[in-house]
Amino acid sequence: MKLKKFTALILLAMLLSVFVVGCGNDAKTESEQPAEQSEAIKVGWVYIGVPGDYGWTYAHDQGRKYLEAEIPGVESIILENVPEGADAERSFEQLAQEGCSIIFGTSFGYGDAMLAVAEKYPDIKFMHATGLQTADNLSTYFGRIYQARYLSGMVAGAMTTNNQLGYVAAFPIPEVVRGINAFTLGAQSVNPDAKVKVVWTNTWFDPAKEKEAAKSLLEAGCDVIAQHQDTTEPQVAAEEAGKYCVGYNTDMHDFAPEGNLTSPIWNWGPYYVNTIQAVIDGTWASEAYWGGIDEEIVDLAPISDKVPAAIVEQVEAKKEALKSKQWDVFTGPIIAQDGTEKAAEGQVLTDTEMLSMDWFVAGVEGSL
Repeated sequence: MKLKKFTALILLAMLLSVFVVGCGNDAKTESEQPAEQSEAIKVGWVYIGVPGDYGWTYAHDQGRKYLEAEIPGVESIILENVPEGADAERSFEQLAQEGCSIIFGTSFGYGDAMLAVAEKYPDIKFMHATGLQTADNLSTYFGRIYQARYLSGMVAGAMTTNNQLGYVAAFPIPEVVRGINAFTLGAQSVNPDAKVKVVWTNTWFDPAKEKEAAKSLLEAGCDVIAQHQDTTEPQVAAEEAGKYCVGYNTDMHDFAPEGNLTSPIWNWGPYYVNTIQAVIDGTWASEAYWGGIDEEIVDLAPISDKVPAAIVEQVEAKKEALKSKQWDVFTGPIIAQDGTEKAAEGQVLTDTEMLSMDWFVAGVEGSL
């Protein structure tokens, strides 16, 4: 009898131990929280400049900070001031070796380097800002900044007193050419006599060269300076000369408090959040993203109170037309610098035509 009781106790103890171990394993599984684990992700960033430019790189870095605030567990590895070419390829390789799940490159000239490294690491996602080439694990992303450029051109065209606008431009690539054309069309929509003089710097980031280019335009008689450059120096040059200016990338008012009229600006944060969340969820897919003002990836900074209310109202009306997609910037008639018709009345240029734009509209004074 005692033996039977003892055996029963042993069996009971064994069952209890199995139950406890089972509960322990279940508790461990619950505490792991797979969803939270998936949020721990290493993200690589290759910047063409430095966040201190308060322009292009600063805007991307603000987007990165927004991402980290919105998605806990994001670990960023940042490489700044990386030139296009061989240095860029080494930088993307470094980030891949350091275990990044996704890598962002923020300059057009990174295209070949990103494609080469993406082919070597098919399990890593690559994101090329302003790029044109895609692959299974390589996306391109950009915004229709030309829409905000047009709106800023309306402001500039209304504020010039001699119809001479200056434009400090980086490289003669479609992205920059498209912006110059949009700015010119916007200026001419409120001032048909407006002309836009272009000076090329052949650099994205060179504060001294950008300022000198702006000065040369001011000396040539331009009384409003616009820019497709990564720093605030063209704004500073205009401010020092007592002239008006239009910034780019971020709201540059603080760098030219008297002269700055407005700025086409970027809002990268929500896009970065959506992209990283797609990687976490396993829904990321290669694409060529080109969002517009309706998606708020691009916008116009507050307009100076020096601009007449009637012009501000016109700008707001055009902005609403863009947001509702009832109208877009490159809607004909559009005449090129050489007099040829690029779009007939009511015709809208296709995305392919805009992305390959290599001609100036009438009213631009400069060469490609």
